[in-house]
Amino acid sequence: MGGDYAPDSAIAGALHAILELAPEHTLQLVGPLDVIRARVSALSTGDLAPAAALAERLELIEATEVIEMSDKPTAALRSKPNSSMVVGLKLQTEGRSDAFISAGNTGAQMAASTVLLKLHAGLTRPAIATVFPTARLPIVVLDSGANVDCSAHELVQFARLGAVYAEDVLGRHNPIVGLLSIGEEAEKGNAVVKEANQLLRSAGVNFQGNIEGRDLPAGGSDRGPIDVVVCDGFVGNVVLKFYEAIAPMMIGMLQQNGGLDPETLKRTLKHLDYSEYGGAPLLGVRGVSVISHGKSSPRAIKNAIKLAAKTVETRMSEHIGRRLSGGNGEAGTAA
Repeated sequence: MGGDYAPDSAIAGALHAILELAPEHTLQLVGPLDVIRARVSALSTGDLAPAAALAERLELIEATEVIEMSDKPTAALRSKPNSSMVVGLKLQTEGRSDAFISAGNTGAQMAASTVLLKLHAGLTRPAIATVFPTARLPIVVLDSGANVDCSAHELVQFARLGAVYAEDVLGRHNPIVGLLSIGEEAEKGNAVVKEANQLLRSAGVNFQGNIEGRDLPAGGSDRGPIDVVVCDGFVGNVVLKFYEAIAPMMIGMLQQNGGLDPETLKRTLKHLDYSEYGGAPLLGVRGVSVISHGKSSPRAIKNAIKLAAKTVETRMSEHIGRRLSGGNGEAGTAA
């Protein structure tokens, strides 16, 4: 029930996802049942028909309240215990669900996920991990908005979380971690970044050192490729919003100057589109909570659901728990 285009975008995305997911996967739609039933019926047409076949893999879960985008996160959790977000996340704690996806209030989802799913031992905060396109291979950037101010020790925790995500979701072996700063030298940056640089050298991750903003689009520095970029949520979110604006700007400029036709441009720049990746998992919670963009299209929701399925299949949350506890860091096998 969250997002600028709710509930149609979420429901249409779920229906499209069912067509592409393996038969053993099922989806739960959480919200007011009369609204969901009406929209499923209306949207189950054309390439989504027959509705009966789709309905066999859909479970409708009643939730009578909705957390609005303008609601204050912690207050909303207390005042709306029957919201689609709280009810949806509780399905995991009850063993009835494996993952949760929402395009709703990000702050509320972060707070509810932390309270209900709990954090892995050794963590003080979760982090939002966003996949960024590059000229090489996609990289994962965290934190991209969960924590505005971070300590050096929390940045080290984020590096460990990002390394597991890069292994399990992006398929990188021994992923290379970079610390975002204003210069590649260890002494560059604010006090937190300088301390984090020193801590990361003995943190058990494949640390390349400091990287600069220009290294993100390149997917690496002059010292080699990078797979994971660590920064606080203030910097990460500014970079994320800047990235999101690049593709529309380039398309508009090229069209104004008689460049390539719109469809060719869209295909060329599709990897700069946030809907290509669908959503960003909240790493560090004991479960799967995927945060989608508030303006998510059905395609974005579909891809967020597929991302959630992959994190469950690779047992990423269990892998994070082992890595943080100092146990076997090898990725879990698919269920």
